Amino acid sequence: MTKETKQWYKSWFDTPFYHILYKERDYKEAKAFIEKITTYLNIPENGKILDLACGKGRHSIHLNNLGYDVTGLDLSKQSIAFAKQFENEFLHFDVHDMSKPYHSKFDAVFNLFTSFGYFENEEDNQNTINSIKENLNKYGIGIIDFLNAQFIIDNLVPDEIKTVNDITFTLKRFVENDYIVKDISFVYEENSYNFQERVKAFTLKDFKAMFAKANIELLDIFGDYNLNKFNVNYSERLIMIFM
Repeated sequence: MTKETKQWYKSWFDTPFYHILYKERDYKEAKAFIEKITTYLNIPENGKILDLACGKGRHSIHLNNLGYDVTGLDLSKQSIAFAKQFENEFLHFDVHDMSKPYHSKFDAVFNLFTSFGYFENEEDNQNTINSIKENLNKYGIGIIDFLNAQFIIDNLVPDEIKTVNDITFTLKRFVENDYIVKDISFVYEENSYNFQERVKAFTLKDFKAMFAKANIELLDIFGDYNLNKFNVNYSERLIMIFM
């Protein structure tokens, strides 16, 4: 992917290679976290949940299996087309830009597993926060599960080679202009591919500033998927609960 392509996520997330590279993610841990967080939030039985940046719908499906009425949104047309095969009366998927409000209100809005901070336009990050607020009903709760930028930067692995499905990915990580960047290169069927992931290194202070602009109240902060207390130096995650 060339540097001229501003919205990198529109192309990278739509390739099969993205899903190949990350196929070994710990979905067992993710499921356990979803069960913990829904219990903590005490979402009403059959409550409506919006899953922002849902990808192929794996976590939306699990939320639906827990008894919730779930809508999964993602910018990737390919991911949503795949997810639609799992739709039922209480599980729906739609292509949508999360920086814009959706046409419904929810008991909870989830933005999980670092699905924030991709926008090149700074305003779209704030717009996403505003949209989450807009999509919450009167007593609705929002959750953003983001990386702890300080911990990630302090423990950055600059170079890594990873082979998945006989494809060898060369990964290079670095920090550039307040973005945590990962360059991804590989060869497939004699063609060379280059992609780049860029995530804004937002801190808790940054989120608090965006929340204030959206008139959002921060209720709790966790530092990992076991819901332990957040510590800026040691926590891997920055999980924020708000309304």
